[in-house]
Amino acid sequence: MSADVPREREVDRVFLMTDLSGYTALTEAHGAREAMHVVSRYVELARAALAPGAEIVERVGDELLIVAPDVPAAMLTALRLRGAVEREPLFPSIRAGVHAGAVLEHEGKYYGAALNLTARVTTHARAGQILCTAAVAAQARAIRDLECRELGPVRFRNIAEPVSVFELVPVSHHRPVILLDPVCRMQLTLETAVAQLTHDGRVYRFCSSACADRFAERPDDYLRA
Repeated sequence: MSADVPREREVDRVFLMTDLSGYTALTEAHGAREAMHVVSRYVELARAALAPGAEIVERVGDELLIVAPDVPAAMLTALRLRGAVEREPLFPSIRAGVHAGAVLEHEGKYYGAALNLTARVTTHARAGQILCTAAVAAQARAIRDLECRELGPVRFRNIAEPVSVFELVPVSHHRPVILLDPVCRMQLTLETAVAQLTHDGRVYRFCSSACADRFAERPDDYLRA
């Protein structure tokens, strides 16, 4: 084998995955062009949120894989990105998962169980949540003004043992009250909502009259989703 052929190496890395909660609903409600603009802006926000040493190594659709040199860098990036997204008018929420472990690195790509588990934790998160595993929580507890709330063990597909999952919550930060359009899953505030409807005694708010009209036609379909 030639000496200049690149070889894989085992490395320890901290992985942060984020995606847009409700991206499919957004695309269906507002079309591919609007979805493309949202993803472009999302990537801009993610690049601006990167802590020193963190980098975006892969993007597939609305899913970003960020590799950080340590847990504090991953946490800072996740919190910065969530804050930026929540300040963005009429924008989907993100969900995020963080895990650390040994993987194989080959030509800038990463392979291994740690990466797979990061993906599972990310998909388990609800809109606006940052979740992590015990491997990350043990180090995150040392970060000032950050609380790790244990959510209990979770069984993930194709992972043999239950995984303890934690939610990362800043203790001194007051997040804005976020409403979600039930049709396109856009984040709203009382000020940015364009329309509202009452269904079964509950008020729902919408980013546009088009979303309100869709909901009025089939409210139970959107509430089940």
